[in-house]
Amino acid sequence: MLKYLLAFLLLPSLLYAQNITGTISDAQDNPLPGASVYLLDTTVGTIADADGKFSLSAAAGDVLVVSFIGYAADTLQVDNPQNLRIVLSEAETLEEVIISDRRDGTIISDRSAAKIETITQTELRKAACCDLAGCFETQTTVQAQTTNVITNAKELRIAGLAGVYNQVLIDGFPMIQGLSYTYGISSVPGPLVKNIYVAKGANSVLQGYESISGQINVITLNPDPQEKLFLNGYINSFSEKQFNAHTSFKLGKGSNIAAFHTVQPARRIDRDEDTFTDVPLLTRYVFWDKFKLGKPEDWGWSSEIGVRFLHEQRVGGQTNFDPERHAGSTEVYGQAVTLNQPEIWSKTSYRFNDTHGYTAYVSGFRQQQNSYFGTVKYDAEQTNLYAKLQYEYNYGTQHWLKTGVSFRSLDLTENVDFTAPEPVRTYAGDYVRNEKIPGVFAENSLSLFQDKLTWITGVRADFHNQFGTFVTPRSVLKYDLTDQTVLRANVGTGWRTVNLFSENIGLLISSRDIVFAEDLRPEQAFNSGINITHKYETQQTSGYLSADFFRTDFQNQIFPDYDADPTRAVIANYTGISVSNGFQAEAFIKINKILEFKAGYNYLDVYRETDGERLQLPFNSKHKLLGTFGYRPLSDKFKFDVNAHWYGARRLPNTRSNPVEFQRPDFSRPYALLNAQFTYNFPQIELYAGCENIFDFRQERPIISWENPFGRYFDTSSVWGPTRGREFYLGVRYRLKGE
Repeated sequence: MLKYLLAFLLLPSLLYAQNITGTISDAQDNPLPGASVYLLDTTVGTIADADGKFSLSAAAGDVLVVSFIGYAADTLQVDNPQNLRIVLSEAETLEEVIISDRRDGTIISDRSAAKIETITQTELRKAACCDLAGCFETQTTVQAQTTNVITNAKELRIAGLAGVYNQVLIDGFPMIQGLSYTYGISSVPGPLVKNIYVAKGANSVLQGYESISGQINVITLNPDPQEKLFLNGYINSFSEKQFNAHTSFKLGKGSNIAAFHTVQPARRIDRDEDTFTDVPLLTRYVFWDKFKLGKPEDWGWSSEIGVRFLHEQRVGGQTNFDPERHAGSTEVYGQAVTLNQPEIWSKTSYRFNDTHGYTAYVSGFRQQQNSYFGTVKYDAEQTNLYAKLQYEYNYGTQHWLKTGVSFRSLDLTENVDFTAPEPVRTYAGDYVRNEKIPGVFAENSLSLFQDKLTWITGVRADFHNQFGTFVTPRSVLKYDLTDQTVLRANVGTGWRTVNLFSENIGLLISSRDIVFAEDLRPEQAFNSGINITHKYETQQTSGYLSADFFRTDFQNQIFPDYDADPTRAVIANYTGISVSNGFQAEAFIKINKILEFKAGYNYLDVYRETDGERLQLPFNSKHKLLGTFGYRPLSDKFKFDVNAHWYGARRLPNTRSNPVEFQRPDFSRPYALLNAQFTYNFPQIELYAGCENIFDFRQERPIISWENPFGRYFDTSSVWGPTRGREFYLGVRYRLKGE
């Protein structure tokens, strides 16, 4: 009786539910692929395929809503559920209205809970921006810092902390990690960058657990059929040459962009006559391609796939150094680095409707590096794999939940050997890391009090195969005090494992012995910060005022101790008090859309306490000032940009126990830099010329014991300022527009 009763109760709904099929076309019987079909007053729907066909589960009497961009929407009641033929009429077109404006160079988002600065192409074209390291000349938040003056390796610092504490992503993927950290940011060509998103502090958990001081997400160019061909040539006064080219085209149902980038070496220069070249000889080739199909915000499938191959060689050292003859010898000192890196990434999404969607992220790269740093032979291989499956649920106009699983794999083998017995060093050997890190995460965003308050909470748990489980909670809060004034706060933890040699390349360069006092554990830190931003706009002016304070407290930190003994670097876990306090204030104003002024100030207090004594960590300027000026007439025929930097004194490693001739001051002296660029626009050609370090400030003979580079006191760790001096450059950009 129960079975019969259940069948009787379900019978009406079984009869009621049907599968509706049909075709959507225009008045000329052309199919409309991608047309939207959904049930009235529900989120149940689908989209038409390439032939305009669709299939949808509905019931007799339901009302369908059919829409397509450029056509008038239609509604119809379902009577005959099979083989519907729906014809949409073209929407009435209004007379064309063109609204134009100039995009700001730097944009602080009003909508994001975290303070995110967007650096656009408008800003990037204010300087040469040959690579990612040079894209922050006009920014207060990020500072490019040289880590090896001989090969010009650089890192990006936020809040005074080393670049390893901020996470650098390429198109949302962790492609600069481990071995690729040393030269990774320099390998991204500036002309391929579309936008750069900079966030301070511990923000989202979606991209991982590593962003302690901040996150830099570099978005590369998308395929744009409107720009069929782009060419960029550049040369500077040191005779370094660069060339960039990319082309966009349709590829099946998708679109594609392919690019090529090369750098050819400068001539050998030694202005301070210390026998060392002021500019390393850099040769680089990059081949890059990105394919895009569909849009992730549209219903149905979308996908992006990117591939890149990098080959690079860096040569530095004494002016007569020839890597073919002298690498590893004690005849002539030099450094030679050769690396190859293929990489691939993909992002595939399926959106069921405006409420539910999945996205799969997969990436991998392999880097092989062979290098000599004087008599130190350093060879390394690394394979990185990354995967993430993320589910997104939008359960309200401003509410969403993102959750998923992730997996990271890092296999790194480093071999350190010495080609000469002197000076005595004890750290030769093979260093092997094999990390497998599965993880789970969830992040929820709520919008409350009529969207005045946005609150994001996130947590992730990651399971390291060697160090166990780490839980990373984070929270971000945004409150709109007024329509123009936003208050933000964030708090959270972060952790990371250390890749000592690639992250502290100076250790391999100097004659110091490296002493490992104990097994190294992951670094862990707690970060908190607050920001207030006020925007204003009148008929003649617009701009913003912004101020923030961020503090990082380390529970464990690994920082080479250069002070205990100038001939050694001691590596150990530090669980005492180690703090970074950073205050930043910035003001920007645009007048009549022609003139732009920006002023920024950074105060950094980065220290650790040992035996009750506070010790400032080296290489940080406590005070830093930035000023920029831009003039761009409404005709857009030309523009003129200037940026000025002032750096306060920096503490340097302690060299007091060295012989007098090899000692250096405890602090550097303050200095200033002034850069300028002029750009002139033709219909398809853009010419630009500029000068960096106009007043030619240089730190002369920065290398300790340069006279005896194979001796026990040779050291490059006291480099605190520019060493290459004034640099002129000239460039041209050419664009061929599509139809």
